[in-house]
Amino acid sequence: MSPLSLSSRDLPGGALITVTGEVDATNAHELESYAESHRRPGPGMVLDLGGLTFLDSRGLHVLLRLHAAVGEQGGLLRVAAVQGRPARLLQITGVWSVLTIHPDAQQAAVAMCGHGADGARKPS
Repeated sequence: MSPLSLSSRDLPGGALITVTGEVDATNAHELESYAESHRRPGPGMVLDLGGLTFLDSRGLHVLLRLHAAVGEQGGLLRVAAVQGRPARLLQITGVWSVLTIHPDAQQAAVAMCGHGADGARKPS
């Protein structure tokens, strides 16, 4: 099991939160609390999931709650660099089509800051 690691960086349009390791029933609340503590009004939030190796249903629900919470403030949750099994879970549950997915954190940050096209990708 890979321990959950969270870090954040402020961007002009919101926060970039980098998630590494596994998100499951034992630690999904940590991701949610951390993201909520870094959320602020504005264009949104980027979750960089490039280092995420596992995501279960509790983690999936956290993503959906964050998506709703950011949206209620007029922003957009952008998910970046999700791959492997976590990406497959988002695809087979239909959550992929609900979230705004970007190939990497840089493209998501640029889109959030309004300096480029949406850049979101569709499942392959």
